[in-house]
Amino acid sequence: MLKIGKLIAQKATVANIVGKGPLAAATRFYSESAQQPDSDLPIDITNPYEKDPQKCILCKHNIAPHYKNVKLLSQFQSPYTGRIYGRHITGLCKNKQEQVEQAILRAQQCLLMPGYHKDLDFLQDPKLFDPERPVRPHKY
Repeated sequence: MLKIGKLIAQKATVANIVGKGPLAAATRFYSESAQQPDSDLPIDITNPYEKDPQKCILCKHNIAPHYKNVKLLSQFQSPYTGRIYGRHITGLCKNKQEQVEQAILRAQQCLLMPGYHKDLDFLQDPKLFDPERPVRPHKY
């Protein structure tokens, strides 16, 4: 009985390798279906509802703040107190906000900008942002 089982098992494997017998048709079907693309697979598409990443106004226009550009730097200074507006008001990225703060402090040390008020020449300039309506609400 064992010899017959071994003989059938050997013939079955030989038949599959040669491509004859009932198992050969099944293996041929599975190998052909693996080569054809499945129409049931998900398709990679972009999200139509995804918003564009927000960029700060200086990054968008590729502007580097410099201490000699007093007209630009005065936009980030309060006209009444001379304080530098925070990131949540200006909408600048962290890197540009730090550069603006350093440039304003350097311009004030070089006496190109006043420290306690905004220069009267720049009061009528167009606003880059509205200080009354912050870009990001602050935490208190």
